[in-house]
Amino acid sequence: MADTGETITLRTIERIGDVPADCWDSCAGSSNPFVAHGFLKALEDSHSVHGRTGWLPHHQIAEDAKGRVIGCVPMYLKSHSQGEYVFDHGWAEALARAGGRYYPKLQIAVPFTPVPGPRLLARGEAAPAIRVALARGMIDVARRRHASSVHATFCEPADIEAFRAAGYLVRTGFQYHWQNNGYDSFEAFLASLSHGKRKAIRKERREVAELGVRLVVLQGSDLREEHWDAFFAFYHATADAKWGNPYLTRPFFSRLQATMRERVVLMLVEHDGRWVAGALNLVSTDTLYGRNWGAIAAFKHLHFETCYYQALDYAIAHKLARVEAGAQGEHKLQRGYLPTRTFSAHFLVEPAFQRAVADFIARETKQIDHIIAELMQHSPYKHADI
Repeated sequence: MADTGETITLRTIERIGDVPADCWDSCAGSSNPFVAHGFLKALEDSHSVHGRTGWLPHHQIAEDAKGRVIGCVPMYLKSHSQGEYVFDHGWAEALARAGGRYYPKLQIAVPFTPVPGPRLLARGEAAPAIRVALARGMIDVARRRHASSVHATFCEPADIEAFRAAGYLVRTGFQYHWQNNGYDSFEAFLASLSHGKRKAIRKERREVAELGVRLVVLQGSDLREEHWDAFFAFYHATADAKWGNPYLTRPFFSRLQATMRERVVLMLVEHDGRWVAGALNLVSTDTLYGRNWGAIAAFKHLHFETCYYQALDYAIAHKLARVEAGAQGEHKLQRGYLPTRTFSAHFLVEPAFQRAVADFIARETKQIDHIIAELMQHSPYKHADI
């Protein structure tokens, strides 16, 4: 590798189990649970991710001259654009109209998980140069596999720098995240809001309390298979109604418990002696990540209470810096979650297509900037700079 004088070798593995967990995790670090070996392996072992779902594992491994793993990338050969949350259907249609073929494509991502985090996983002092080598190497993989493009979604800034250096285009989006500004209680958080928003949240929480439901937070050894049976029923029912095709299989949740139970925060709702709803979260050292919600009964405001307010209660009690509640949802704004930029990187193998997408991204970025500025004008906080 020119930047360090070190020689590295890139290779592709088709099962994450082909690389030892400690080797992968030494590159991934411990800050983000979704790029951990255990999480990605749970997706594969449960058959939530495999070729028949259109997510064929195609992970990249970087090794030094002694064969030690110094970098890795969670990557998939995709035959569609579902489960990504950064939408490129228009690009696929445009290339098809021009007589080209968009699929297969290479996707650097955590499947079905719109959570910002590291994508070019590397360790050691040479990590910046390893990231660039990985980004360049995946362009070579795309050409060898006759893929139209390489896409990395929900990237961290350090990855974006490497992707830019390798010639990728950078696209901007946004999500709604909550920041803990040193609150010592939920009431302290409410005190930071405008009177109208504070009053509305108190009303919602009061009405949920009057429903006669009981909310239970489960983590670690408290989690049992019966809880996952209940949650999967909620998830399946809601996913069926919303998307028509639930991504995650029932075994995924058992495997998640087996390998990462201390990072799981499962919030279940009981009514009249039975579980009726729930929200799945994962936690890192400083962030609570809201992932999946489901319900088999309709209760007013219960979604807001379980997914948003309980998440804030948990984050404040555990002194976490932020809560990330997933993709989309302008309704999160009035509940204290502010628009936060997200980033993706894209390389289109055909030069003319790359130029066309670059023009689209330039125009889209201006629109995103305008939307974020407009949303911030409606910040629920007393002071817009909070």
